[in-house]
Amino acid sequence: MRIVIAGGHGQIALRLERLLAARGDEVSGIIRRTEQAGDLLAAGAEPVVCDLESATVEQIARHLEGADAAVFAAGAGPGSGAERKETVDRAAATLFADAAEAAGVRRFLVVSSMGADREPPEGTDPVFAAYLRAKGAADEDVRARAGLDWTILRPGRLTDDAGTGRVRLAESTGRSDVTRDDVAAVLVALLDEPKTAGRTLELIGGDVPVEDAVRDAASG
Repeated sequence: MRIVIAGGHGQIALRLERLLAARGDEVSGIIRRTEQAGDLLAAGAEPVVCDLESATVEQIARHLEGADAAVFAAGAGPGSGAERKETVDRAAATLFADAAEAAGVRRFLVVSSMGADREPPEGTDPVFAAYLRAKGAADEDVRARAGLDWTILRPGRLTDDAGTGRVRLAESTGRSDVTRDDVAAVLVALLDEPKTAGRTLELIGGDVPVEDAVRDAASG
């Protein structure tokens, strides 16, 4: 497959790029800064410099031409304010979806966040609340698109521990941790399982091997 990943220098994206490249897929990662290119090349991905906060649909669509799937894994990141949660976590996701439709790329995966489907509890840090609202709005936009075979993945609290290859994946899992390694592995399995299209799935660490968990989610 040829896969294009928005947010190509992110921690999950780099792991995903390594997994896809290792099995022979052609991977492009969209990045904002040229100095990030070396890390993508080391991961086996083609770096594509394109700022999703300023690019047009047409510019992004050109990078998506001929792709079999698109993955939105971009985020404003820690240390950014509420304004960039809106411009990256919501607006850039919507723009990337527009570009995928324009380029005729139907398979579309979104790395979202657990808690994005509800109003943040009272007392939530204002910037984190803005992040959750932005993610929720982006997910809602993507789910309304008939032109995309979308799957939205909502991981629990991310850790940098070594992946276990075992997870819990369901519409509702309860809150817990999940390794970034295992999130990347689940994304690969989701790309291979078209029957997960139209599903919004939560992900935490668990006892079920990744491929079995995705197969179960597809048939559930």
